[in-house]
Amino acid sequence: MALPTNGRVIIETTAGEIDIELWSKETPKTCRNFLALAMEGYYDGVIFHRIVPGFLVQTGDKTGTGGGGESFYGDPFEDEIHPRLRFAHRGLVAMANNGKKNSNDSQFFITLDRADELHGKHTLFGRCMGDTVYNVLKIGEMEIGANERPVYPPKITNIRIVDNPFEDIVPRITAAEKRAQQRAREEAQREREEAERRKGAKKNVKLLSFGADEDAGGEDEPVVFKKKAIFRPDLVNDPQPSTDIPDFVTQPPAKTKSRDVPKEEKPPKKTQDLDITKIREKHAQEQAAGENSRKIEIEKMEAEIRKLSKRENDSDDEHSKKKVKKSYLEEELAKYAKGRGANKKGKRRDESDVLAALDSFRGKLKSTAFDDDAEMADVGDGGEEEREPVLSAEDPGREVDDDQGFMGHALHFPKDDGEEGRKAERDYEVIDPRQRGARAKEEERERKRMSKAKVGAGVGERARIACGPCFVNSSRTNASLLWVPM
Repeated sequence: MALPTNGRVIIETTAGEIDIELWSKETPKTCRNFLALAMEGYYDGVIFHRIVPGFLVQTGDKTGTGGGGESFYGDPFEDEIHPRLRFAHRGLVAMANNGKKNSNDSQFFITLDRADELHGKHTLFGRCMGDTVYNVLKIGEMEIGANERPVYPPKITNIRIVDNPFEDIVPRITAAEKRAQQRAREEAQREREEAERRKGAKKNVKLLSFGADEDAGGEDEPVVFKKKAIFRPDLVNDPQPSTDIPDFVTQPPAKTKSRDVPKEEKPPKKTQDLDITKIREKHAQEQAAGENSRKIEIEKMEAEIRKLSKRENDSDDEHSKKKVKKSYLEEELAKYAKGRGANKKGKRRDESDVLAALDSFRGKLKSTAFDDDAEMADVGDGGEEEREPVLSAEDPGREVDDDQGFMGHALHFPKDDGEEGRKAERDYEVIDPRQRGARAKEEERERKRMSKAKVGAGVGERARIACGPCFVNSSRTNASLLWVPM
């Protein structure tokens, strides 16, 4: 008989819930470690990293590799082996270690079958309850790859503590606080990434921009690309060259004097505004043209739908105008329907005529006198007279049934003298297994009674034979009774 449990948790996984009861009295340190880690949310998001079909499924490693894990106490804690807790069936929960004694941390496993080879090597601290063990078996049947690792590993989403036998546990951090911290870290990471993205973003000047887009830009300023001027720096910096230069070079005309240093020519602002307005007008015209073409297509489709609906209505009217020829069966049913509705008054049927007919028939039955003795005598004497059939006046060849003697007929049976019952008993054999068992018990009791009677008779005979000389001696000597051995 299994030991009573004290403590209960429900492990919520992607494969379903697993209901586990804990042996907290037999393994207090292990159960305290497991409950504290569950309260801290340590197992949330941890995968089942190892599956051995027909043997066990293992989880509890935060890294998901099978080589990690930490205990609530900081260091690995010792084993708690109980002599009455054995791996005798499936659904048992035990701690996993690194192959050495007293090396328990956070990893645990659930057995899929009997495992006698694990006795005394691992701390057994819980068992799966109810139908949730089938969720464990479902995990054990998943596809696995190399190193007994599942291809699509299931995950622990949450551990819900239903019954906590250790009310003095103070977790370092609760699961809710841990989730809040995780959300805050994720939010901060998103903000940093968004800031980096905005910082390194450049405005694409190749796309068309409108006033709304420019206002939406906000702080983003357009990037201005400076073009390098094409000129001779030595000529600009040294206006009086040392070499001889022709007159047409040294004395250029006044109009071309400003062209020594070419500058970037920018189109006037008015032309830019005009180009933008033209582009906007063109875009608006294209949108209007698209809307007009869409409206025209919708109107055409509506007109076609109206034509089709009109045709259907016309065809329905033509079918309704044509008289549908009824079949012979429908005509007959209509006749009977008219006959059934003849006695109706409104919605309720008037049954007064039916009741009147029943009352008249009941009166005829009461008024009919029948003499049983006379009829039996007539039958015995064979004096029954044959009645001639009555012919109707309208149709001489048609017989009219006006015999009302059936109203007084009575059904008589001969008295049963028990012959039929005796015949049935002779012809049929009734086999009752209960009677057979009772008969066997009765025979057994009779046999025991006879054996007891035989034993008692034998004992009396031996006593009589043994005491015979004693009585003889007493009668001869007329003295006290003596025992003479035979």
